[in-house]
Amino acid sequence: MSILLKNGTIYPITSESFVGDILMNKGKIERIGQGLEEPGAEVIDVSGKYVFPGFIDAHSHIGIYEEGVGGYYGDGNEATDPLTPDVSVVDAFNPQDTAIKRALSGGVTTVMVVPGSANPVGGQGAIFKFKKTLIVDDMVVRSPAGLKMATGENPKRVYGEGFKKTPSTRLGTAAVIRGYFQKVRAYMDKKKAAEKEGKPFTDFDPKLEVGEKVLRKEIPARIHAHRQDDILTAIRLSKEFDFDLVIEHATEGYKIVDFLKENNVPVVLGPIFGFRTKLELKDMSYDAPRILNEKGVLAAFMCDHPVIPLENTNVQLGVALRYGSKEEDLLKMVTINAAKILKIDERVGSLEVGKDADIAIWTKHPFNLAAKAERVFIEGEEVYSDL
Repeated sequence: MSILLKNGTIYPITSESFVGDILMNKGKIERIGQGLEEPGAEVIDVSGKYVFPGFIDAHSHIGIYEEGVGGYYGDGNEATDPLTPDVSVVDAFNPQDTAIKRALSGGVTTVMVVPGSANPVGGQGAIFKFKKTLIVDDMVVRSPAGLKMATGENPKRVYGEGFKKTPSTRLGTAAVIRGYFQKVRAYMDKKKAAEKEGKPFTDFDPKLEVGEKVLRKEIPARIHAHRQDDILTAIRLSKEFDFDLVIEHATEGYKIVDFLKENNVPVVLGPIFGFRTKLELKDMSYDAPRILNEKGVLAAFMCDHPVIPLENTNVQLGVALRYGSKEEDLLKMVTINAAKILKIDERVGSLEVGKDADIAIWTKHPFNLAAKAERVFIEGEEVYSDL
């Protein structure tokens, strides 16, 4: 059945806000404008309400670090080997994680779920929508959607302190990543040689197959890096092996913002508030989103759930607004910018004709701390209601 939202304050994101209507049909936005009518459609009066695209969190651990079960139960890190590119979050994601309903209550409809940052090469991330289903595969938008990797303190702590093995230093972490991609290159050369000789390739290696996707630019490397020197290491590796890169966290990215812009490196920033739990977070800044946006870096926000629960996405945006970021820039960071970084902007990230009908109806503007997402739709199906 078609659903017609009437008389709401609509924020398309890619154009100016206005009071008007949206027609959802067959999972898509069929029409958007003023004075719309559709015989047989269910009409929902959203007068006085705010209508936004579903928010997108471009770096999350929801579903693999579940709420209310204790840390031992988490499936975020296969911390038994520094190189685990062959593992996938799809095989650990639990659609019954109680945090999902609360994420929907915060207007979040789409997430990029990635493994944790224990391993220099940690595994495959995937993009999910919070559809009303227990079938994980039906929630998947794209898998794999990136290869999670990590620099900085975490691999050092896990392997240097925990296992007394490489990597125990930043230079060891870089060497592990570099060695992996050198093996991937050799693997690809073997495939080419076999093809040239007309012979079947029989030395299949699941770990190297994933790296091949990265070097063929089928998926990006998603590299965890807080400190500016770790960010530079990630960029250096991406240039050396010519792969697409997204910087995860980018806590000190504001310090080298011109370099990020010059090298066309997108970032998924955050969290920007909370307890500075380790040395590499000591220069976390509320000014970071403003600086990145002013310089034209393509930037999205992350809550890094469960660090900041996803239902508080708008709270983090509000903190950035308090410190001088522009409302328009912040909204893009959880909508169209996130969609562009994830390469799903043809489907989500804005309210436009032909895009998926992923829509949140808010009681007030999301930057108002009294606001809540009252009803949420994914592909035209209501998945959350607080009525």
